[in-house]
Amino acid sequence: MQLPFFYIAEYEPGSAFIDLDEDTSKHIVQVLRKKKEDQLNLTDGRGHLLTVTIVDDHRKHVSARIDSVLFTEAPGAGTTVAISLVKNASRFEWFLEKATEIGVKAIVPLLCERTEKEKFRDDRLRQIIVSAMLQSRQTWLPLLHEPIAYELLFRQEEIAAIPSRFIAHCTEDSKEELAPVTGERIILIGPEGDFTQQEIEHALGNGYKPVSLGANRLRTETAGIVAVTVLRA
Repeated sequence: MQLPFFYIAEYEPGSAFIDLDEDTSKHIVQVLRKKKEDQLNLTDGRGHLLTVTIVDDHRKHVSARIDSVLFTEAPGAGTTVAISLVKNASRFEWFLEKATEIGVKAIVPLLCERTEKEKFRDDRLRQIIVSAMLQSRQTWLPLLHEPIAYELLFRQEEIAAIPSRFIAHCTEDSKEELAPVTGERIILIGPEGDFTQQEIEHALGNGYKPVSLGANRLRTETAGIVAVTVLRA
């Protein structure tokens, strides 16, 4: 049976013991009914997988002995999705959850000309990503960027350095079907009303290749999941 899996915000390599925060401690002791000598798995979302044994089962501050640490290197390549925020917050949260489970590397919320929602609950969205990482038993937490205006995206050095760049849009221009690629890649997903023609031309002028996600018209969050799945295959 797999051990219960929890997130720790920080881990100091070489430590012999670790103290868990109140919320995590309460869940371990009051919900899971774990006691002294029970084992747990912990991750810092930075590649470390800790196997620990509870030495103090206090419901507000569980303390555990670190028995072993396994470090997994970050994936050498991955998918960055730059995706418009959507009016229905629960749909964007659903996208974050599923994209994390699939294994996206980074998510950049976009503020496009036709974006209908600009509120961004950072703490809630990050917790959704943490929960999805734990659910899928991964040890690397996707990077969630702050929302950025569409035109400013192209000025980001780390984004401009990504070699494989795509934009999925709904106009009838010539486009190829999106297919798996190796190496670092990024795809742009627009709002419900699609990118404007000016936004599309701006992306093309910055080396983005226009692609199709299929014949069906997809919601923003669905298009994001299709793109992550195809590029990861």
